[in-house]
Amino acid sequence: MEKTKLRGRQKFFLVLDSALFLIFLIATAPHFSGIAWHEWLGIVFEAAIVLHVLIHWEWVVAVTRSFLGRVQGMARLNYILNALLFIDITLVTFTGLMISQSALPLFGIETTHGGIWRMVHSLSSDAAVVLIGAHLALHWQWIARSIKRLVGARNIVRRSTALQPIEQPTEVRL
Repeated sequence: MEKTKLRGRQKFFLVLDSALFLIFLIATAPHFSGIAWHEWLGIVFEAAIVLHVLIHWEWVVAVTRSFLGRVQGMARLNYILNALLFIDITLVTFTGLMISQSALPLFGIETTHGGIWRMVHSLSSDAAVVLIGAHLALHWQWIARSIKRLVGARNIVRRSTALQPIEQPTEVRL
C-alpha cells in the first residue's frame, strides 16, 4: 500500500466526520434549511454522534481508565473536549425535541414552543459551535493530512513547466 493513500478505516472516519460537519452546518442554519430539516438533521446528527462514540469506544475506555494516570496531555484535553461536546450535543438534541415544531408533532406529540427549553437550546447550540470549532482545531493536522492523502498528493503534476506562464502572442501589424 502506498504511503500517501488513506487506509479503509481512515477513509471511513474522514467520510463520517465530513458528513457530521456538513449536517452540523446545515442544521445550525434553520432559516436556510427550514425548521423541518433543522429538526430532522439534528436528530440524525445526534444518532451519528452516538455512532461516532461507539466506533471510538476502545479509545474512550482506554483514556477513561488511565485519565488521572499516564495519559498524555493532548489525549486528556481531547477527552475532556469530546465529553463536553457529547454532553452539549445531547442537550441541544433534547431541548430541540422539547420545542419541536415538526418532527415530534408528526407523531402526534405536542411540545412547548418556547420558554426555558428554547433558551437552553439556543445557549447550548451556541456552545456547540464553539466546541466543534475547538474540536476541529485540535484535529486539524489529521484532517489536512487525510484530505491530502485522499486526493492523492502524488498524482498532482509537479513539473515546473506546468507552472510557467503561457507566452503571449506577439503583436501582429496589418
